[in-house]
Amino acid sequence: MTDTVLVDTNVFTARLRKERPLEAQYAKHIAGRRLVVVPQTVAEARYGALLAGWGARRLRELAETISHVGVLEVDAETTEHVAQLRNECRMVGHALHQRLHNADLWIAAAAIRWRLPLVAHDAVFIGCPGLDLRSELAD
Repeated sequence: MTDTVLVDTNVFTARLRKERPLEAQYAKHIAGRRLVVVPQTVAEARYGALLAGWGARRLRELAETISHVGVLEVDAETTEHVAQLRNECRMVGHALHQRLHNADLWIAAAAIRWRLPLVAHDAVFIGCPGLDLRSELAD
């Protein structure tokens, strides 16, 4: 998947949430590249829209945005990467092993499994073993 990046939920939904500064901040990481997400990002985006009480127009816009990106499959190799990464994070004391970061763990493991850079604006990914993180957050 040359020139493809996996995009975390907050960067993926920035345009829809009208967070133009975040969208602009990450443009250099996603412009001209094929964007992919994981099923967890689709679920998080849809749940966030429902929680926020989005109307029919904004829900259609979300569905349209999702339809323009690839959604990576969850296969046996991905689940093995999740287990391995969670254990490795536990051993080194990285927060991704904690249950409250389960969706983020799956996102990071998918990036590692598919050998893709992860574009994210979430500090929980900083220092994740084996992850190629593209972030504008300070280390």
